[in-house]
Amino acid sequence: MPESAPNQPEIKETMHPRNQHRLGYDFKALIKAIPQLRPFVAVNQYDNQTINFSNPDAVKMLNKALLKHHYNIGNWDIPAGYLCPPIPGRADYIHYVADLLGTSNAGVIRKGKKVRVLDIGTGANCVYPIIGQQEYGWSFVGTDIDEAAIESAQKIIDANAQLKNTIELRLQKHRGDIFVFAIKPGELFDLTICNPPFHASIKEATEGSRRKWNNLGLKAEKEKEPLLNFGGQNAELWYPGGEAAFLKLMAAQSTRFAKQCLWFTTLVSKKENLRILYNALQKAGAAEVQTINMSQGQKVSRIMAWTFFSPEEQQQWVKKG
Repeated sequence: MPESAPNQPEIKETMHPRNQHRLGYDFKALIKAIPQLRPFVAVNQYDNQTINFSNPDAVKMLNKALLKHHYNIGNWDIPAGYLCPPIPGRADYIHYVADLLGTSNAGVIRKGKKVRVLDIGTGANCVYPIIGQQEYGWSFVGTDIDEAAIESAQKIIDANAQLKNTIELRLQKHRGDIFVFAIKPGELFDLTICNPPFHASIKEATEGSRRKWNNLGLKAEKEKEPLLNFGGQNAELWYPGGEAAFLKLMAAQSTRFAKQCLWFTTLVSKKENLRILYNALQKAGAAEVQTINMSQGQKVSRIMAWTFFSPEEQQQWVKKG
């Protein structure tokens, strides 16, 4: 077989088939979308264009270009220090839960604003609602405990006409709650999504980042804390008790809204927490639980999904919607 031409994009087979980022980053197109990206792009030792992913400014400019080129979002920004998420991974989550909704609809992907999604911890970046709205036309409610994050996300919505009237933001004033006070009485959601904080403390978060940069050959100076990967504020990266505690609370609170949400879902970063969440969901009386594996390169994560509806009740939900 002939060798592939140099610099030809390699299809990322582990990504969802509908993910627009399966061919990697087309820097020529991205620079055309956002010319300010150009100074951050360089050629690596393999003769491929890339950016320095340890540089927060470079990562943010890449995200601006990705959102404009792939999702027609011309005005996007976040305050310094807030989480600047990897767009391909966020898109994967949205596409996999779109498939999940399809299982209740004879395998047909559900589109349009009648599909309502609750994004727990939407953050300053508002990326999940952006991708879900642009790819499938869904409507979103995004919640967060950080008032500055809500203000930032609202600026993004206000600055992009296609997002107006499709994404609503709510400040969660009760820090010990996830679904309680976020879901109104009688309100219905087809889906909930969440990327929970997975560290138990700032110390654990910075130690994790130090290991990552060391593995990449980007050792931080000893007297300085290493850069947190893609930034992040307290509520975005750590939670008392870590990911396991957050997941157990999510499972427990979901029972109070069992008939108001068709599917609850969350990312689970740590493999050992899958069993913890599964046991909590058994205790909660979930009718069906699914684990969906995702992978972007060396990073492996999972989506846990659960519902309190039987297959017949799921189909009835869709028909009524």
